[in-house]
Amino acid sequence: MIKRRPSKPLRIGDVTVGGGAPIVVQSMTSTDTADPAATLRQIQELAELGCEIVRVAVPNKQAAEALPELVAHTPVPLVADIHFDYRLALAALRAGIHALRLNPGNIRDPEKVRAVVRAAQEWQTPIRVGVNAGSLPPLPPLAEGELPPPVHHRMVDAALWEIKLLEEMDFDLIKVSLKAFDVPTMVAAYRDIAARVPYPLHLGVTEAGTPRAGSVRSAIGIGILLSEGIGDTIRVSLAADPREEIPVCWDILTSLNLRQRGPTIVACPTCGRMEIDLIPLAERVEEHFTRLGRPLTVAVMGCVVNGPGEARMADLGVAGGKGRGVIFRKGQVVRTVDEKDLLAALIEEGDKVVAEMEGASASPSDDALIPLEELPAGGGA
Repeated sequence: MIKRRPSKPLRIGDVTVGGGAPIVVQSMTSTDTADPAATLRQIQELAELGCEIVRVAVPNKQAAEALPELVAHTPVPLVADIHFDYRLALAALRAGIHALRLNPGNIRDPEKVRAVVRAAQEWQTPIRVGVNAGSLPPLPPLAEGELPPPVHHRMVDAALWEIKLLEEMDFDLIKVSLKAFDVPTMVAAYRDIAARVPYPLHLGVTEAGTPRAGSVRSAIGIGILLSEGIGDTIRVSLAADPREEIPVCWDILTSLNLRQRGPTIVACPTCGRMEIDLIPLAERVEEHFTRLGRPLTVAVMGCVVNGPGEARMADLGVAGGKGRGVIFRKGQVVRTVDEKDLLAALIEEGDKVVAEMEGASASPSDDALIPLEELPAGGGA
């Protein structure tokens, strides 16, 4: 069990962030916010995949003017992403936005920040102090021979500068992020700020990259911090359709036993012992049970060598043999079928498991259960 860093709870719409609440999954739309129909479609798609807060870019007046319609029809809370022009933040607040993101690297006039805070106080709207390593405040002149401070120090200083302005106005509806592309920099910045402020932290590796590399980079950076108990909400930032970000977020949370949405698929690596066509079977199993949407652990094993050990904890699974395979539940075999029938049998047994989860009685009798240790030989042991 991971012991999480204590943080102040914050309400963003109807979602609680921090204060021990479940870690929240976020993403950001890639549509033109000024097109509310397209943006709402994408928000709905993200919500259906398990996204719980969505951020929208507000780069201009046209985008700000679309916010009232977005707020009125969104299925999840919205955060307005504001850069450079504080007046757009004021417009977002008037539109009823659920939260703001301000970048202290590009709104540096304290009076403009205070104007936003006064309006946020009136509406009781939270503000994310969102620092990016790529848009930090300029450094003051350095003395001859003086080295610039490390980037993660500059990130923390930028966050503390804006947090101080907010606190001086008795405003504490604050969330903080310190994102960088470089994972060690990002991790160091979050570790530092976590010890200095009580506010919830939004984790992410900014501009993480294309789906393969970006998912790995995000999983490492976000995963390190979550494993240390740091972080209250996450976003995986990929150069892809934002829908691709949500399953990665959930996979990170599931891998650390923090939250689960949908199935966990346990599949053995391919090797010379395989005696069934494992890869397409595993892909079809993942597709079906993901669509089913239940928090099951489903194992797909190419032979009986790994089945008894690695898959004993699975709610449901299959282990292959020579043209045949067994369907098992919680370490007990319930049936043996031909390879061509493995997927159908697994789905059928999965329906029974789901029915039991929902309170129905559809399990086989104890007499039908066979210990995995008594599996027939032929699985390439």
